[in-house]
Amino acid sequence: MADTATASRSVAFLGLGTMGFPMAGHLAVRGGHRVTVFNRTAAKADAWTARFGGASAATPAEAAREAEVVFLCVGGDDDVRAVAGEAMGAMKPGTIVADHSTVSATVSREMAELARARGLFFLDAPVSGGQAGAENGVLTVMVGGDAEAFARAQPLMACYGRSVTHMGPAGAGQLTKMVNQICIAGLLQGLAEGMAFAQKAGLDGHKVVDVIGKGAAQSWQMDNRAKTMLDGKFDFGFAVDWMRKDLGIVLGEARDNGASLPVTALVDQFYAEVQAMGGNRLDTSSLMTRLTR
Repeated sequence: MADTATASRSVAFLGLGTMGFPMAGHLAVRGGHRVTVFNRTAAKADAWTARFGGASAATPAEAAREAEVVFLCVGGDDDVRAVAGEAMGAMKPGTIVADHSTVSATVSREMAELARARGLFFLDAPVSGGQAGAENGVLTVMVGGDAEAFARAQPLMACYGRSVTHMGPAGAGQLTKMVNQICIAGLLQGLAEGMAFAQKAGLDGHKVVDVIGKGAAQSWQMDNRAKTMLDGKFDFGFAVDWMRKDLGIVLGEARDNGASLPVTALVDQFYAEVQAMGGNRLDTSSLMTRLTR
């Protein structure tokens, strides 16, 4: 049964990866919406419909043709151009495209212009909260684009977003996500150094976390990653490869707008070291590994 206040709507979801699969599921189960999915690997779409019902389509255009809102969650700039571009060619005027991918603000503005020329609306709507946030439907969604289109799409995003906020014009959502990744990168490096220091000093790291986690050092990363870092467990969460992709976007934007990001640039290189150690698919908290090897 739907637990949101919006009536059932016809929607499409393009991209059923780690994040998209459960997000689309919440639209169907929590929202009670009629969901058509597309994934480049068709077996993933088949698995989704077997679990959640709805329908699958062979192409983005087929999935989007009758949808009122089309959601997108893919890899990078070129993926957005390819998948959203094809889908927009089949959409009815007035349809909204909400892109949950983490990509550059440049491509988001580009797609917003393309949508406007076709009588459509494009929202850049990256998310934060990781796999657990997607599965539990408690993501933070930061949205750029037309305010009226946001108002229409927000109740749908609330199916998987604990916080869904309009940040400004096209590109503002992606820029906000960049700030998010800048802050996370510095936090994780500080946390890794703190945990490594505690171990070198002969302290009980778990007890240290219990104590300082009640003070000014407390953060989501400490609450959820410090003890697993101490235990050498990194097989979950947001992969290093994806973080480096995001930080590359951040550093590119900083070159354009003149922002100084010395810590972010340094942590990006530390992640490159983790990749060189074979940690491409480890969680971002694996920064710890380069300090304890």
